Amino acid sequence: MEASKEIDIELFPFLRVYKDGRVEKIHVPKIVPPSPHPDSGGVASKDVVISPETGVCVRLFRPHPPPPPGKKLPILFYIHGGGFCIESARSDIYTSFLNAITAQAGVIGVSVDYRLAPEHPVPTPHLDSWAALQWVARQASGGPHCEPWLADHGDFDQIFLGGDSAGGNIAHHLAMAASGCPVIGPLPADNLPMSITGLILFHPYFAGWTPVDDEFVTKQREESAALWRVTCPGAAAGTDDPLVHLLADSAPELSQLRCRRVLIFAAGVDYLGDRARLYNELLGRGGWEGVVEFEQHDDEDHVFHLMKPTCDNAKSLMNRVVAFINRD
Repeated sequence: MEASKEIDIELFPFLRVYKDGRVEKIHVPKIVPPSPHPDSGGVASKDVVISPETGVCVRLFRPHPPPPPGKKLPILFYIHGGGFCIESARSDIYTSFLNAITAQAGVIGVSVDYRLAPEHPVPTPHLDSWAALQWVARQASGGPHCEPWLADHGDFDQIFLGGDSAGGNIAHHLAMAASGCPVIGPLPADNLPMSITGLILFHPYFAGWTPVDDEFVTKQREESAALWRVTCPGAAAGTDDPLVHLLADSAPELSQLRCRRVLIFAAGVDYLGDRARLYNELLGRGGWEGVVEFEQHDDEDHVFHLMKPTCDNAKSLMNRVVAFINRD
């Protein structure tokens, strides 16, 4: 039977849903190979499959040349964005971004390539990312079967979670799961306890927006809600689901977050900006014992730092991240 050409929903730049239920991804990322043995100073990277059953893998990043024996580096566990349905840890955009953070902050970078919705509906991206984070924790034991870049050089007392857009949503939920308040679903019984030093959220994706008198922003939010319904069709409460709404009735209080420091970035002309500001406000209301830092770039749009990595604001953002990770 010939596939339908009649579009039911188009959600640019993410996907098209056709009348017959077929899904077409609009944005196809440019996948680039890792660089395990760079010729000169910089960053080495390699891919490791952590689950042959699911195909979930991570791209690891390490300063090159490697640190001397005994030298431990903070671990940055990063989750890419893309509306839960596009992009990859192996794309040129995210490889470049993790290369830059690894070089400038002096970290071991772990960028997770989770399975994508709607073929693998939410919370699959969250659960895949949690499985990858648990894999990282297991490397602390050392031994012949552990990943040497982590076992030899990773400081497991300094684990940072980071993510942009949908990846910021996932990073938040991983931090809450590590705090004993999982919303992402039942977790395996053999989970290792996790201690998260810092959480870095770049323009995180959450719903429940403040109404605005702006047709363009309203349209963006309507499309975002439609994307959520496509990527998470099992959410009975729609955009009031605690997976996407910070103030949903069943969402855990942010005061339960067991993380010492949080860094939040917002963009002034991003329709998601009010959610980043709300996250900052909720942490500052009391009850949470950590320190939150917030930075907004007024004239920038969503994930501008990935699209324009050499602009002044992107450089300022990177400097803030580096300082946050390396602060005692």
